[in-house]
Amino acid sequence: MTFRLKPLQAAFIVAFSLPSLTLSTVAKADPATDARIEALEQQVKLLTTKLQQVSTKQDAPVTAAAEVAAAPAASPALGERTRKFFEAIKDVEFYGNLDVSVDGSTKGLKNSYNDVGGNRVVSPVGQNGWQSDLSTNLSYVGIRGKHPVGDTLSLVYQLETQIDITATAGSANSTSAQDTTVKGALTTRNSYVGLADARWGAVKIGKTDAPYKTSTARMNPFSGMWGDYSVIMGNTGGDNRVEFGTRLDHALWYESPKWHGWSFNALISPGQNRGYENSIQASGESSCTGGNIPGSGGGAIACVDGSYGTAYSANVAYENGPLYVTGAYELHSRVNRTGDVAGTPQALASPIGLDPNDVGNEYAYKIGAQYAFPTKTTLSAIYEVMRRNIPAYLNEQNERSRNGYWLALTQELTPDDSLSVGWAHANATPGDPGQHNTSAADGIGTISPDNAANMYTVAYKHKIDKQTTWYANYAVTANHALAHYDLGAGGRGVTTDCHDGQTIAAGAPNCYAGGRLQGISAGVNYKF
Repeated sequence: MTFRLKPLQAAFIVAFSLPSLTLSTVAKADPATDARIEALEQQVKLLTTKLQQVSTKQDAPVTAAAEVAAAPAASPALGERTRKFFEAIKDVEFYGNLDVSVDGSTKGLKNSYNDVGGNRVVSPVGQNGWQSDLSTNLSYVGIRGKHPVGDTLSLVYQLETQIDITATAGSANSTSAQDTTVKGALTTRNSYVGLADARWGAVKIGKTDAPYKTSTARMNPFSGMWGDYSVIMGNTGGDNRVEFGTRLDHALWYESPKWHGWSFNALISPGQNRGYENSIQASGESSCTGGNIPGSGGGAIACVDGSYGTAYSANVAYENGPLYVTGAYELHSRVNRTGDVAGTPQALASPIGLDPNDVGNEYAYKIGAQYAFPTKTTLSAIYEVMRRNIPAYLNEQNERSRNGYWLALTQELTPDDSLSVGWAHANATPGDPGQHNTSAADGIGTISPDNAANMYTVAYKHKIDKQTTWYANYAVTANHALAHYDLGAGGRGVTTDCHDGQTIAAGAPNCYAGGRLQGISAGVNYKF
């Protein structure tokens, strides 16, 4: 840190110190205080000399390092402690990302819907049209550093937390979910301790964005904006919860260096769940795994909407000049979705009304490629497959198995300006458990529903300087009749979804498929 004093400030401080000198001269008549007074006078003289130097040399600021070097003359013990402090933190980096925006969005719901059989009319309630908001998007601060423990080996660490600028940090409770996780608390984001060597890579323990997520993050120019590709990519259920593209807690992972352009990352996150069906919180966790919020959708206060056991994630990548290619895979073991159905014979026979067979493995894999052309045009493409392994009779409610696609193009207009456009597509799924206007009569689900969706995004960015960017963007999620993909997943503080505005007195808000959600935004991003 650097300190500067103007000549007038320096003169004022020196003048202010003169009465102290006069009083000390009088006080010296008391022999008991002579030693302390003399030490004080020496320190005042040293300060006076430094201030005079600053007042005549404004281009030579007094730095923290200079103060440390001078301190031993007045107090050797204090100077040594200060030197050790600065030596200890010399490899510590403080960093962050601040992003706020002014937005408008609409759920795009119709006034009324027929159910799947066309037998009755259901109508959303509340304010389902355009709504304005201020949002904190993908904002965080953290510290990271390293400590040598050998010739080439270092201990590395990072502590990172989310920052809420336009809202107050707290638990994410709502009328339809009870979550005790505080997103703005310390170390809620990627945090770890590990060992790293430039020759063989790093092993870390903590929590982090999984390799499946990071492998294609560079192909998402809308990160934290409306239309972030996470609205559809890695998102099996269509909610603002991204199952395959997330941060994994209590994880152990390996990061390789680049070997002739090739790199490899692998992670395991032990389940830590005492329940065989993974319907309770994992040991040491404040909520369910996999982003499953207890009471989600107005259901049971339990982990029955996507909670899983052990997770595995890995990717391999190759980079050579303008070309980047990657492949990634992730598996979630024994995912509990028993809250999706209530009408199967197995559920009706169960004392708790849940089907025990609706617990199965879910996995995803994808390949992605990116190429930067000489025209300052960057093209990205991803093909993704997601599957859920459950008995055939449950396919009627299986909305977790599908394929997806992503295309994005970014054109640099000037060194400070760029324009990006993106398109994501979700194929239809084998079944649908029913979302109010899509509910089936048997209470299980709908076979071969028309629940495909497309998302279109456009964004303009302008660099104010190397650290500050202004942006504006627009996105729309166009759902087919029985689809309910949302808008805002992937780091936005404010999202919009398929639920209506039903009040807490009437129970959980209803979800209506077939909406055409839209969002428009203008914001600023500052990195340090």
